[in-house]
Amino acid sequence: MSEIIGNLLTVMTRLRDRENGCPWDIEQDFASIAPYTIEEAYEVAQAIQDSDMDALRDELGDLLLQVVYHAEMAREAGAFDFDDVAAGISEKMIRRHPHVFADTEIDDADQQSLAWETQKANERNARADENKTPASALDGIALALPALMRAEKLQKRAARVGFDWHDMAPVVEKIAEELAEVAEAGADGAQNEKLSLECGDLLFACVILVRHMGIDAESALRQANAKFDRRFRRLESLVRDENRKPEQMSLAALEKIWQRVKKEQD
Repeated sequence: MSEIIGNLLTVMTRLRDRENGCPWDIEQDFASIAPYTIEEAYEVAQAIQDSDMDALRDELGDLLLQVVYHAEMAREAGAFDFDDVAAGISEKMIRRHPHVFADTEIDDADQQSLAWETQKANERNARADENKTPASALDGIALALPALMRAEKLQKRAARVGFDWHDMAPVVEKIAEELAEVAEAGADGAQNEKLSLECGDLLFACVILVRHMGIDAESALRQANAKFDRRFRRLESLVRDENRKPEQMSLAALEKIWQRVKKEQD
């Protein structure tokens, strides 16, 4: 273990020390820290999107601290420690890359992706056998993933066993069908469980379409969010230039400014 990693582990042990540590850190557990772990992962993604290497270095450090935090709590509980985590991921990478660490030959990235998924499926089946439970193609897809990302992962797993359309035409038809059901469920203007379920079905079908186009749904929506954010801030700026506020203007007036912003930024 490097001295730097050793120092980081020591820092965390000191922070969690029951007698002389930090009161806040001592009080934390796996559940209370989990949201911070997710937040730090998103901040890493933001730094990458911003092409900010200084921020990426800092955010990777924050994410690493989350790994150390969980490992320290596990060590205290007698479950595992940081060394076990590092050894486990090293062994997994070696096992899943036989073309690098063994004699298996793989010609391209597509073959590697197939081999990777096959190995993961074998691991899921082995775990199912150990637990004496039926294996599912959907095993191992985390419930805590963002809903859009989880939808795509569920669909891809199902597609690997043949449960998927082979072209886009029926997907477009499915979206039209789901849109009609949303309109029907919301016809009376009431917010109810049926309308919520139908809206979910529509979003799920849209993910299918995007996936068939070879586009990552989460990334596409993130880009759309960023574009809307950028354009709306510009709209606010133009409205301020007129010494007005958006809420004082009609939708038609705001739409006119919005179209101007789109022309500026397209």
